Amino acid sequence: MNLFSKVPFYGIYIILTIVLSSCESKVETKTNAKVIEPVDLVYPQLDTENSRWFFFSSASRPFGMVNLSPDTEVDGAWGSGYRHKVDTVQGFSHIHAWQLSGLSIMPLTIENSDEQSIFTDFKSKFSHDTEKVSPGHHYLELEKYDIDVDLTSTKRVGFHKYSYPNKGKKRAILFNLNGMLGPNENTDGLLEQINNKSLKGQLTITKTGRRPKPVKLFFSIDLNTEIDSIERDDTTGNYLVVLKDSDSQVLMKAGISYTSNENARNNINAELDHWDFDKVVGDSRAEWNDLLGRIKIEGNTELARRRFYTDLWHGLQGRRIISDANGAYPDNTGKAFRIGQLPLDETGKPKFNHYNSDSFWGAQWTLNTLWGLVYPDIMEEFVHSLMQYYDDGGMVPRGPSGGNYTYVMTGASATPFIVSAIQKGVITENLEHIYEALKKNHMLEGIMGKAGYEHTTTIGGGLKYYIQNGYVPHPIPDGRFGGHQDGASMTMEYAYQDWTLAQLAKKLGYIKDYDYFMKRSKNYENVFDSSVSWMRPKNIEGKWRENYSPYEHENGFIESNGAQSTWFVPHDIEGLAELMGGKDSAVEKLNEQFKTAEKLGFTAGNSHSQELHPEYRNIPINYGNQPSIQTAFVFNKLDRPDLTQYWSRKVADKVFGGLSPATGYNGDEDQGLMGSLAVLMKIGLFQMNGGTETDPVYELGSPSFDKITISLQKGKELVIEAPRTLTSKFEAETLQLNGSPYLKNSVRHSALMNGAILRYKFKNNRDQVE
Repeated sequence: MNLFSKVPFYGIYIILTIVLSSCESKVETKTNAKVIEPVDLVYPQLDTENSRWFFFSSASRPFGMVNLSPDTEVDGAWGSGYRHKVDTVQGFSHIHAWQLSGLSIMPLTIENSDEQSIFTDFKSKFSHDTEKVSPGHHYLELEKYDIDVDLTSTKRVGFHKYSYPNKGKKRAILFNLNGMLGPNENTDGLLEQINNKSLKGQLTITKTGRRPKPVKLFFSIDLNTEIDSIERDDTTGNYLVVLKDSDSQVLMKAGISYTSNENARNNINAELDHWDFDKVVGDSRAEWNDLLGRIKIEGNTELARRRFYTDLWHGLQGRRIISDANGAYPDNTGKAFRIGQLPLDETGKPKFNHYNSDSFWGAQWTLNTLWGLVYPDIMEEFVHSLMQYYDDGGMVPRGPSGGNYTYVMTGASATPFIVSAIQKGVITENLEHIYEALKKNHMLEGIMGKAGYEHTTTIGGGLKYYIQNGYVPHPIPDGRFGGHQDGASMTMEYAYQDWTLAQLAKKLGYIKDYDYFMKRSKNYENVFDSSVSWMRPKNIEGKWRENYSPYEHENGFIESNGAQSTWFVPHDIEGLAELMGGKDSAVEKLNEQFKTAEKLGFTAGNSHSQELHPEYRNIPINYGNQPSIQTAFVFNKLDRPDLTQYWSRKVADKVFGGLSPATGYNGDEDQGLMGSLAVLMKIGLFQMNGGTETDPVYELGSPSFDKITISLQKGKELVIEAPRTLTSKFEAETLQLNGSPYLKNSVRHSALMNGAILRYKFKNNRDQVE
């Protein structure tokens, strides 16, 4: 039986693929003596011409507290950090995190006469030609000082190696503890010498509009050479540490903590009790390789494989540990700061880490699936961390920073994440307590009632109107509280999240709650205007927004437009199709949106392209941001899996196919969300509702590789075989599950977790899409 209807395949794609494959085979013939591991294929410089402060990573472990890397721009959350086009280093800072930054250090050489000027004139040129960057390691050469800089790290300790020139100048290290660093200002920097080779210090990461409380950073420094002197500059408040003459190579450990100097010192003792720099680089490489290697891919081109592991690498970082090796962590959720303590296991080690994290807004289509399938250990830790915030502050966060709530974005985005972990068996204990916490977020005075960055009230989210009237009006009549107050989007987001909470209520036997939240989950219908067949904002009086265009950006829709957000009904696509006049009408509508979006590359582009081409903002499907990244898989729910396979492959190849500093995500990567999406599209697995129903469903797409082997728990494997000739279509003609014909376009979680083999057979014709 032919499972899927006809899909087009263009001849130009065939020719280019044959040429690229031929070139690749010649390269691999010459290099086949070297064993290439997943970590070798990661390209950290991806999209670094457009990067955000916490986007780039080099000398860092997975989710490490330390993310040590060079900073070429230091002012602002956007356009700062490691910017590939800027050839001047301003320092090497240890923290590049969501709303956090700190501890910038710069090695340099000085003459007696210029010690004072070095506090303001310390920047140095460097060249990408001599730079080496890989997961866990960064090397570059400071041209001004003729210093070779090597960086690596453990989870909580930065490890530096400086090779100074032998030219008679003094060797020194500048501790740039004050001033702007990314999105924050660092102030109150202090540095104190402990002995002839050790220092300790602290600084304050000042509050921002997003993170309403300051955060203290403590650090401890060990050197392998003796300190000659320390000088503080009264103007900048920064410190210059001059070293005694000895061997030209200097090693330095920098342990950090958000709780105390003692715990910063303890982090060094726990994680780095030796001075073998190469061993730490090797250990970091092995840790990254272990995680990346849980998915092994074969086939396609070397370029495709490199991009795949670069995307996967992004899905395993960004969100950062804030707890110490002994389990101490900063708790800023109350009126006064306190040092919390994570629970310990029988060996005295913390049962989990506590995390700093940008929003889970959009994680239902990204992290939920990737982590839940491949990295359940990581998902479990994050759930425990989110619940620790509830136990401390009485609310499950949607994006905590510095041990505090930020209220980034909107809704209760942690609910689908936690429910998905429960439905997949990742979390099995304390379910009633978890349900109590999540339910609180969905009721008045909970986090759902807070607009973006609404710190002291619960008005801006419009939840009372959603409960009373069945929708959030636009504009919200109570005035401006926080940001992202787009009523149509809020209504749809809350409806989906209510549905996910209803699934947990049903699992635990709370039938009245189940019925209540299921009724609320239908509220999306109240912002669908059947006269235009689009979602449409309406005001408190129930009147539709006048002069409405579904392509106008942010006219009632958060970081999107009506055309993109109309499809944000992940829990009830069939119901949405009925509102549109049936599945055939819905298919035609969405397919036309994809055809239009293809002409613009499927994304609204980065800020530069939007400035040159404002029409990009009006794109009907945008794979550069979260609100419409599920749309290719909507066709599966509309009984057209051929279109899911066709468009998901088109998007994966176009949007997530390049490998360059100039491009990569064409929008906001959001700490692994878009990298995770790219991985899922390329392995051909997706969860429309975020994996939140009983025995969650994976929608099947069109895998990009001939063979994909995913390591599961208990030594099991999921193998996806998709052998295809270079002239194959994106559409699968037949599918087998464990050797037997499989006639569905989705598969249950339980069918995969004990090990499974999915085998695709692809067509070989060039028919056009109908």
